[in-house]
Amino acid sequence: MKRGWTRWAGAAVALVFWCGSGAAATVQPDVPYVPTPPAVVDAMLKLADVRERDYVIDLGSGDGRILIAAAKRHGARGYGVEIDGDLVSAARAEAQRQGVAGRVEFREENLYITDFSRASVMTLYLYPKLLMDLRPRFIADLRPGSRIVSHDFDMDDWPPDARLTVPVPGKPYGPPHSEVFLWVVPENAAGAWRWRSEAGEVNLELNQAFQMLDGRGRVGQQEARVEQGRMRGAEIRFILTSPGQGNAARQEYSGRVNGDTIEGTMTAGGREAGWTATRIRRGSITMKMATGDR
Repeated sequence: MKRGWTRWAGAAVALVFWCGSGAAATVQPDVPYVPTPPAVVDAMLKLADVRERDYVIDLGSGDGRILIAAAKRHGARGYGVEIDGDLVSAARAEAQRQGVAGRVEFREENLYITDFSRASVMTLYLYPKLLMDLRPRFIADLRPGSRIVSHDFDMDDWPPDARLTVPVPGKPYGPPHSEVFLWVVPENAAGAWRWRSEAGEVNLELNQAFQMLDGRGRVGQQEARVEQGRMRGAEIRFILTSPGQGNAARQEYSGRVNGDTIEGTMTAGGREAGWTATRIRRGSITMKMATGDR
């Protein structure tokens, strides 16, 4: 699409009337369509690093401009979901005109029932309430490493992995610029982990809120805590500090989470070594940031 107001109406405040059999009879959007400026389209696709291998799902696709640009300029495939049948028809016609109809499709559908688990990139221009409604599904249904890019609206206490401001001179609504936000869906690293280091066995409890990590544990007989912990997809980074361990008091870890194993490198005292950790108890990603984490 993009549009904030129409998407919101089409997906979130559409009027849905139910008949006695439980089937939806009517879905009516009730606000006008507002297209995404071309400069913002370009910025969204660039920030999400859309490539030929990607499958892009555009929720509230309007006239299809973002998905068409993803296919034509970046070689991606995907589909757009739009509640307004006239806009769906216009998007299909434009995709045909621009020669990408074989790479993209457009569906007249309420996005609350859309299966977007196939997406490696999701593009959004949705009101905050709708983003918050969908947020649990983004975490649960999208593969770790999938990118979510949103025009103008963020997801409250889920901090973006990147953000940029795009000048839009003559923008017909709001200030003469747009905000673009990027999130990378994190792998679940929460739980109890164990491995061996030069300073002894490490037992660590990792807590995860979205992509942010903290935790406490022990290195040998010394207490330790996690600092600057963060996930980016399946990639994990954190610093483990343990007073009283000499050169090993500050250990920097990086690696990749693969199920209940992490493999990567650890740096301490200027020396680098391989690192493998095993999860002995699995935890869950929480969706509420602690005060001061944002």
